Amino acid sequence: MEVHQVLDLPSAGTDKMVALTLDACGGGFDRDLLQMLIDRRIPATIFATGRWLEHNPSGVTLIKTHSDLFEVEDHGARHVPAVIGADRRVYGILGHPDIAHLQTEVAGGAAAVEKATGVKPHWYRAATAEYDPEALAAISDMGFKVAGFSLNVDDGATLDKAAIVVRMRRIKRGDILIAHMNRPNSDTAEALAEILPSLVEQGYRFVKLGDFGVRPAADGRTARVKSPRPLSKVTPDG
Repeated sequence: MEVHQVLDLPSAGTDKMVALTLDACGGGFDRDLLQMLIDRRIPATIFATGRWLEHNPSGVTLIKTHSDLFEVEDHGARHVPAVIGADRRVYGILGHPDIAHLQTEVAGGAAAVEKATGVKPHWYRAATAEYDPEALAAISDMGFKVAGFSLNVDDGATLDKAAIVVRMRRIKRGDILIAHMNRPNSDTAEALAEILPSLVEQGYRFVKLGDFGVRPAADGRTARVKSPRPLSKVTPDG
């Protein structure tokens, strides 16, 4: 199951607010992407794993220097999908054998975020952004809000520039975008640098996820419960 959400905006409003969320799963730090957002004063909510925070101190420093633009939320300690059961996998990534291991992943990620930033996280997004019902209930019981999305911008930073731009042109008022900032050799930064200025000119205003509530997406653009599918040759970081 993917959790598809949009910002909880007044239905009668005209302000074209959208939220950009960036996952920092593992690997490196896309400095070009973050610097472009800083230069253009575009805020974002960053979902960082404990291992990313540990291995990218320069990225953490840049984020903290611009805390007016960026908030950091929990993406888990080790980037493990929120599915429960022996040998259950998402995109080939092994999930949790039981609820206790899920709780350790969520709590460990939260502790890493608070240690790195000094701010306790309130949102959780699991690796691959897919869940089963048991995991969703457990995360909620721990006091975290699950962060969904309505527009997948870069498929785990695996799409080329043209494909990302095409997806971004589908943006609607209230959308929650998911992209990635842990693959500096991807096309994500270049594509967003091309399309974001035109969106701003069209009146879209970017906000942090924590500035608004969320509600389930209901525009029919994507399905909430996903059917089984074959594994991709490229494993998204999610």
